[in-house]
Amino acid sequence: MSTERTEIEKLGEFGLIDQLTKNFETQNASTVLSIGDDAAVIDHFGKQSVITTDLLIEGVHFDLMYTPLKHLGYKSVIVNLSDVYAMNAQPTQITMSLAFSNRFSVEALEEFYEGVQIACERYGVDLIGGDTSTSQKGLIISVTAIGEVTPDQFVKRSTAESGDLICVSGDLGAAFLGLTLMEREKKIFLENPQVQPSLENEDYIVGRLLRPEARKDIIDYLAEQNIVPTSMMDISDGLSSDILHLCRQSGLGCRLYEDKIPLHEDTKAAAFKFGLDPTVCALNGGEDYELLFTMKQSEYDKITMQEEISVIGYMCDLEEGNKIITKGNNVFDITAQGWNAFVK
Repeated sequence: MSTERTEIEKLGEFGLIDQLTKNFETQNASTVLSIGDDAAVIDHFGKQSVITTDLLIEGVHFDLMYTPLKHLGYKSVIVNLSDVYAMNAQPTQITMSLAFSNRFSVEALEEFYEGVQIACERYGVDLIGGDTSTSQKGLIISVTAIGEVTPDQFVKRSTAESGDLICVSGDLGAAFLGLTLMEREKKIFLENPQVQPSLENEDYIVGRLLRPEARKDIIDYLAEQNIVPTSMMDISDGLSSDILHLCRQSGLGCRLYEDKIPLHEDTKAAAFKFGLDPTVCALNGGEDYELLFTMKQSEYDKITMQEEISVIGYMCDLEEGNKIITKGNNVFDITAQGWNAFVK
């Protein structure tokens, strides 16, 4: 591994941008003009545009003690693409802006952009611009994602109807347990730097934290089946918080069934190892980047063959409240205990 370090001031801002983006190639016809001018030009040829922005801040959203820069670059793209898919749209372009302190070298930023490039190529997205600046401390990442959708086929959070099925993609809770594990190992390392991290057999939960995927496959499957969800969002703050968002914005209540919430076997094993309830991890964890959506009961037969979609409950009238039915058939209120950026 090269130990060469190139100071950023040696290249200057424009030289740095050229260096970091020289290997990116245009993949979408809608990208008319990309990096290198005062602004990018895109043309979606009659489609409607979907635009979303995310901010990732060192020490708040990620910890570089256990987050490789390449993984961070990849994840920075994924969290934005997930929001586009959650609108039932297809992402086509991103912009990437960074602010960094002088502890970052050109080589470190190249490692970050390598992850960005892998994500762009995997999801067929063009990097079309951005900005760089200095930061007094830490790394700040701002990504804007642009997508396209057939007119009036976008899906909002506020359009669920009573009786709709509540569905999720994939499985939940793994990313939270990956974070729990990495924070434990960080604490042990800080107390005793000679102790090596103990990550054996924890690849799944660590991978779900450091290198999540956006659910393009689910959006493609729904399109193939001619299913337009009645409401949808991605699960970034935890199932409990996000289902309450859907309920509040749709003016409805819900019923969730504990035994229907999808959990990976490695997630269950890790939860028990930490003395945690796997269901609580799934409800309150966050950063799963799975899709949470509602659909008409009449379309249920269309998803029975898709193992990556689980029906976990149904929407009901507002006055019936938001409840979860446990495996023991007890009924509890659902409370928002997921991620909140403004709570310490």
